[in-house]
Amino acid sequence: MSLTQAIGRFVADLSPNRIPEEAMRIAQLGFIDCVGTMIAGRNEEAVRIMKSVLAPPPGPSSLTFGAERGPAPEAAWINGTAAHALDYDDVGLRGHPSTVLVPAILAEAEALDASGTDMLTAYVAGYETWAELFRRDSGLLHKKGWHPTGLYGAVGAAAACARLRRLDAMRAAMAVALGASQSGGLMANFGTMTKPFHAGRAAHAGIMAARLAEAGFTASTDALEHPQGFLHAISPDGTEDRASPPRIGERWALLTEGLGIKKYPTCYCTHRAIDCALDLVAAHPVKPDDVKQVNVGISDYFATVLRNHAPETGLAGKFSIEFAMAGAIIARRVGLRELTDEFVQRPDVQSLMRRVVTTTTSEYDPDLPGAAPADTVALELASGKVLEGAPVARATGHATRPLSEVQIYDKFADCLDAGRSDIPAETLFARLKSLGAIEARALAG
Repeated sequence: MSLTQAIGRFVADLSPNRIPEEAMRIAQLGFIDCVGTMIAGRNEEAVRIMKSVLAPPPGPSSLTFGAERGPAPEAAWINGTAAHALDYDDVGLRGHPSTVLVPAILAEAEALDASGTDMLTAYVAGYETWAELFRRDSGLLHKKGWHPTGLYGAVGAAAACARLRRLDAMRAAMAVALGASQSGGLMANFGTMTKPFHAGRAAHAGIMAARLAEAGFTASTDALEHPQGFLHAISPDGTEDRASPPRIGERWALLTEGLGIKKYPTCYCTHRAIDCALDLVAAHPVKPDDVKQVNVGISDYFATVLRNHAPETGLAGKFSIEFAMAGAIIARRVGLRELTDEFVQRPDVQSLMRRVVTTTTSEYDPDLPGAAPADTVALELASGKVLEGAPVARATGHATRPLSEVQIYDKFADCLDAGRSDIPAETLFARLKSLGAIEARALAG
């Protein structure tokens, strides 16, 4: 059986009774974190423009958990953009799984009046599909200029929506192939409204792929593994694995890879260095004016992703190691309040950014592709004294260093406050914690 067909069979046969309880718990966490970041990002200009241009007519699906509703494809497009707008959503599989899967699943589930268990099962189908593709290429897609979330996300969302619509194996394979032909996203657009658009577009693609396949639209059932197919087309080095037997369904990637819940609303490539800097200034409360130079050690891959060296907007600051260090040292935190144009443009922030020097390495952590074994921060003071932070190998919130239940709720509540949610944080959090026992339409009701 071809890879594309094997994924179609897995999606069609997936039953909630087969899925480990811990995998369902992690899927639930993906919903919690994504809904929070979606609401936090719903008032961003990118989302406003999307709503204005798409002008969705009334429909069954909630737009960013507010009063407006629209057709499921447009709702997924807008909601995915909102969820990724602040770059605060979870990470895994070299991308942002939940920011694509959850908006697609939520919108389509509301249209289908599906259950919470259906939604969680669909998430597992999408995540495991994404993981099967992810494991087949050790190349670093960002170095080629690809945004993995837009690439893998369209295929994963197609699998998730195929599961929601209960497609048979052949039509699920067609949906996956259709999703692959809608994948895309360029790293050159990081730091602009187009980066979150990649996530929203992938969510929209997933819904359309499953709906078209259900209606009889055809696609190649070897679209993933064909020599001119998805895996080879996106491979940075042409070293993709198109031949090995599929592992999907044999082991649960949700258990081995998991999700990283972001503690900071910046590119994940900044998080280990932010942890290090915050620990350093907590132990040594230096004044910003006393800092002659900030020396940061990260991988060359991280440095490529963090392309903005003199940002002047909050969006651009998310992809700047210089801003991450300045924010951590000046504000003693890097949160939503710091990721604003006004804060980034402050003279003291701009001044300190110019004193950040980055040293890179091409030595990578074998268990964290593209990352150095650890990230480091040292402060060189005007007095000549050098303060060195403890190297950080895993960011706070990584699957091996998970946030506590209190920290997860605090982030969720902060997000709902930032997005001026009409639903109290404790109410929506409780609904999401009970997702397996409620219906999709009850979430935003």
